[in-house]
Amino acid sequence: MGDRTLLRELKRWAIEEFNLPTQSLPNDNYFKTLCVGPGASIWRYVTQHIFNQRNVRVMRGNLRWYKVLHDKELKQVVGQSDAAKRFELQEQIDELRVELNHLDSQINGTEAQLVTEEESINRSWEMVEENQCRELLLQAFKQRCMKERHSLSEDILKISGHSQVLEQLSRRAEVKVLFGNETSNSSGDHLNPSGAEPKVLRSVRELCDERLQFFQSLQESELNMTSSTATHLTREQRTAVFQHWLSAVEDLLQCYPPNQVLSALQYLALGQEMTLEEMLASLGMARDVAALRFRYESNHLLDISKEEEELPTVKSLLQSAWEEVEQSLMELAQTRSRIQQLQTQLHTRKKEAHLELIGGESQTDALSLSVFKLEMQCVIQAAVRNGLRDQCVQMEQHASDRQEDLRNLRSQWQNIMDFRQLGDVRQEQISGLIKGNSTAKTELTRVHKEIGQFVQGKLVPQFANVLSAANRLRNSVSQEARQFGNVSLLTLDRRIIEGEQRIPASWLSIHRLHSLPFHNLCQSLAFPMYRAPEELYTQALSQHLELRFLRRLLQLHSSSLTNVEKQGALLPAPDQQGLLLRVLEEDKELLKSLLPKVRELTQRCSQGLSYGYQVKIAISHWWDQPAQFALPDIRKGGLTFQQWLQRWKFAAKAS
Repeated sequence: MGDRTLLRELKRWAIEEFNLPTQSLPNDNYFKTLCVGPGASIWRYVTQHIFNQRNVRVMRGNLRWYKVLHDKELKQVVGQSDAAKRFELQEQIDELRVELNHLDSQINGTEAQLVTEEESINRSWEMVEENQCRELLLQAFKQRCMKERHSLSEDILKISGHSQVLEQLSRRAEVKVLFGNETSNSSGDHLNPSGAEPKVLRSVRELCDERLQFFQSLQESELNMTSSTATHLTREQRTAVFQHWLSAVEDLLQCYPPNQVLSALQYLALGQEMTLEEMLASLGMARDVAALRFRYESNHLLDISKEEEELPTVKSLLQSAWEEVEQSLMELAQTRSRIQQLQTQLHTRKKEAHLELIGGESQTDALSLSVFKLEMQCVIQAAVRNGLRDQCVQMEQHASDRQEDLRNLRSQWQNIMDFRQLGDVRQEQISGLIKGNSTAKTELTRVHKEIGQFVQGKLVPQFANVLSAANRLRNSVSQEARQFGNVSLLTLDRRIIEGEQRIPASWLSIHRLHSLPFHNLCQSLAFPMYRAPEELYTQALSQHLELRFLRRLLQLHSSSLTNVEKQGALLPAPDQQGLLLRVLEEDKELLKSLLPKVRELTQRCSQGLSYGYQVKIAISHWWDQPAQFALPDIRKGGLTFQQWLQRWKFAAKAS
């Protein structure tokens, strides 16, 4: 009853204070919503205490009149009977019931209207969002198409340029290039042509010469040659030279057709082969190889000498050399004494012949004496010549032996010097490693001390605050996760399509893919729904080709089965006993051949396992060595050795 009176007073207050017509007033449901709940007391106060300025003046002048009216109403109420009061109350109750029913119907209508309006608003917003998403997808698809078109245009330009280059090379390949006088191959005149050589031959020869010089420089640098003509190249220079040579080769292949380049290489190879054959013929390699006690058979050198004995020591070589020198000196003294004896005998014989010549008187004796002198001189000269020849041969043999001994001594001396140099280098490396280890230890102790001071001074006081903040954050995150777990995103993220059904947003695309025929088509072709519809043709084509391939396989299988059946019908009955015996023999042969291999493999596996245990022990020993801290600046995978070791310890503790 109070709500009804408040509703009437509010309508009256609005009409009187704002001079509004009754037609322009809002609906009764709106007034009822204002008068329900905590707003009723506010509007009651407003209707009783807030008035227009003109109405306030009128009301102040008529306060007594309102009092008179109030007293009159009280007298009328007192004078009425109980039956009239009951009848009036019953009428008021009926009116209230009718009004309540009317209000309920109005409330239901407004609620339905609000629901429809809300649905229409949501539908409009969803359509707007969907249109925006579609627009973004279309823009992205457009940009992708533009990028693909740009890439395709670039590829087309590259392919066109490459095709033009290939056409030019094909036209050049049709031109036949003559390298020298090719008609006189038998005489070899084509290797020294009288005319100008082709440009491709000149380019190929220059590239080959550059490559040969590069390999010679590499060989000289590897052999540590220190001659004045040797050119030592660094790693960067080698890389630059190699890249330059590769670019020159690519330019050559782009400028000339492959057949001309190949023919030029063949021409140069033929010339090099002929020069090598001439050099081999002039050097007499067969004789040298035979002298070195080797034999050349089937493109291989075979050693026909005995196994090399161990090299003698320097002391034994020196002793043998001194013994040979003493023996040669003794032989020289003997030969000198023998020459002296022969000279004395010759003088005595001369004196005797001279005396006989003086004692003789005939002319024949003088002639015979002169002939005898001449013969004696010839014999003496022949003996001297033979002696000198033998001495020369002995001296040459002795000199060759001494040179061989000298070369052996020099090689041993060089090996000793190299070993001493290597020992000095290793000693320097060990000393440097020891120094680095000591400095690393001191640096490590200092870093550990600084880390401990930092932890005790800055991290430990803030540990409790960090723990409390982490607990609060963990509690808030877990609470939000629990609250979020109650929300089903799949049920909320839906769209109303054409006012008929609410479908998930994940089904939407820039294409209409939710139709039943399209879905059935995708299922029949095993085509996933997330792929673009324009790929259906390629999918159908691939499945068609696969179907043709399977049909062809089926035909081949059926034909092979029929052939096998026909051939099986033509074959005689198999000898089962013979087949069993053959199988047993094969099993025995397999056992004989495979058992030793299996045993060997098991033995190797056991050896490998034992070696793995030794490797683990060696790794553990190295892990505990102090030299591992000598290189603290080296990083592997972005971490130093200490960081990897710390991570390993943490992982071992966690496991």
